[in-house]
Amino acid sequence: MTDTDTQGRRGEGPQEQARKEGIPLGRIAGVRVVLAYSWFIIAAFTVIVYGPVLASNNPELGLTAYVVAFAYAVLLLISVLVHELAHALTAKIYRWPTQKIVLNLWGGHTQFESFTASPGRSVLVALAGPAANFVLAGGGWLLLTGGGLTGVAGILTNIFVWANLLIGIFNVLPGLPLDGGRLVESAVWKATGSQEKGTIAAGWSGRIIVVALVGWFVALPLLSGRRPEFSLMLITLLVCSFLWMGATASIRQARLRGRLYLVDAAGLAEPAVGLPESATVADVLRLPRDGSTGAIPAVVLYRPDGRPAALVDAGAVAAVPDSAAGTTPVTAVAYPLGEGAYVPEGSRGQELLQYLAQLEGQDYAVVDRDGTVTGLLRQSTVLNAITGKNPAGRNPAGRRMNGQSR
Repeated sequence: MTDTDTQGRRGEGPQEQARKEGIPLGRIAGVRVVLAYSWFIIAAFTVIVYGPVLASNNPELGLTAYVVAFAYAVLLLISVLVHELAHALTAKIYRWPTQKIVLNLWGGHTQFESFTASPGRSVLVALAGPAANFVLAGGGWLLLTGGGLTGVAGILTNIFVWANLLIGIFNVLPGLPLDGGRLVESAVWKATGSQEKGTIAAGWSGRIIVVALVGWFVALPLLSGRRPEFSLMLITLLVCSFLWMGATASIRQARLRGRLYLVDAAGLAEPAVGLPESATVADVLRLPRDGSTGAIPAVVLYRPDGRPAALVDAGAVAAVPDSAAGTTPVTAVAYPLGEGAYVPEGSRGQELLQYLAQLEGQDYAVVDRDGTVTGLLRQSTVLNAITGKNPAGRNPAGRRMNGQSR
């Protein structure tokens, strides 16, 4: 049960996004809920593994034991949904916009849009989930002790109590991607003033938890000569693989966040100028060339309304004979940019990454406040900057050319 930040893709509606990853279940308190197709895998696993156990312990149930096992899977689903809703509703108090809740093979997760967190608020939102499970476990225990439940109702209530108790305890373990990892993250964040350092520490704590779980449930029984129960060992390995991947992803994301200061539209852009779509190849050839290489700058074509629309292919320009340059429209040697593929030159950091995530294509025109093209930003350049492949965080030219006014 984890929470992540995300942004939706432009041009793709919420319902379209939901159908791609699962079955839309509607909204609860304004939050979209999606049942991922992978949930049916864990439901089938629960029926296959737990059904025979129920049938053996309760012979009177017969084949009904498998129906009860499926009901157990549904109760787990409801418990996870309440857990994630607790995250979303607590976040709502701090006006953190929640995009959706996804219920899947591993339980579920809550996806938030961009928000500004603090150590204290991060802990409260994270621990709201386990707290909700402890409340559910307490309510089920009251029913068991005071309601005199028997038969299937008693079995399911007992399962419900233990499931929520285990979900709550498991999720407060101090390591990402578990909710308890936010305690470690926030403590280090508060002490160092760096959220990235806190996230990395919590990610390593999550890895230590994985090693401890594998050691306790798998390695220790094998070393002591005992054969661990196959289903328990399988569940342990599956859960631990998920936790290890989540912890690793958290560490990687924290390191990338630590390099966000390098993501600057103006600083990463290569020289570019703007020309109207009505221009010819001759207009491109007349542009000032680079003093050292003799190459023409990148050329962005803009529509009559001033919006960037295409990027000129330098190779195609070179292939046009000099005699035809004045009559060949520049649009004939250009390829279209993605819809809305331009960014303000003042964009930087997380703001720029979130904006680029919504755009199509891999090339983006950079424009100033007046709408003048001042550069060309390439997706590969941004990726190099945040992954450390381009430590300087600058384009090779190290300068920008003045764009032509529209």
